[in-house]
Amino acid sequence: MPNLDLLVPQWPAPAGVRAVCTTRAGGVSQGCFESLNLGDHVSDDAVAVAENRRRLQAEIGVRPVFLRQVHGVELLRLDAASADGATADACASTEAELACTVMVADCLPVLFTDSAGRQVAAAHAGWRGLAAGVLEQTLATYDDGETVMAWLGPCIGPTAFEVGAEVKAVFEAHDPASAACFKPAHAEGKWFAHLSGLARQRLLAAGVASIHGNDGTAVWCTVGNPSRFFSHRRDGSSGRFAACIWRT
Repeated sequence: MPNLDLLVPQWPAPAGVRAVCTTRAGGVSQGCFESLNLGDHVSDDAVAVAENRRRLQAEIGVRPVFLRQVHGVELLRLDAASADGATADACASTEAELACTVMVADCLPVLFTDSAGRQVAAAHAGWRGLAAGVLEQTLATYDDGETVMAWLGPCIGPTAFEVGAEVKAVFEAHDPASAACFKPAHAEGKWFAHLSGLARQRLLAAGVASIHGNDGTAVWCTVGNPSRFFSHRRDGSSGRFAACIWRT
């Protein structure tokens, strides 16, 4: 079995914290799900998805816990008894050898840890979850005074994410400075949204100064890198890749 093509975050996480983000390479799924599709809810062959998840677990050496994500703000605290499939869009754990995991195919995966490595967390941040406060909900699991850092994974980029004026209005109502993350699109009444930029604004406002990863450049865009990333916006029927973080 070939090693998986994994992105390893470049950030100042403590030595006892590990994190990866998968790509679409290294699995057994076929067709539009080629090849490391980790989503069991996208009409892919169930046997192939199970093998892809097995390969991920073998590669990272810990069990990833997969959520049923609904673009909300619910956070699940994981322990050894946690099973796959619980409804939540974020998870956190202080236990070792268990990977907090979120799946994406255009939405933004955000990984968290504190400087002491006491707790790790992961959040699934599409625009709905981001606007509803999924990042703030995740940060609320950390104690006051803890230094928390965040890593932003690949997502739909600022030249590909076209939204309506109602999306722009939701973010501006929360913070007028959000306007800087929207540029006029070609169609009248449409805007290009900078999803990772909006996440950075929310994190900074919440007191997170150490933010790493996705800076909005082309290499991070799921839509623009079809050989590396799944994209629902680009392909319609699409697999899912995943971001995982765990304590050793």
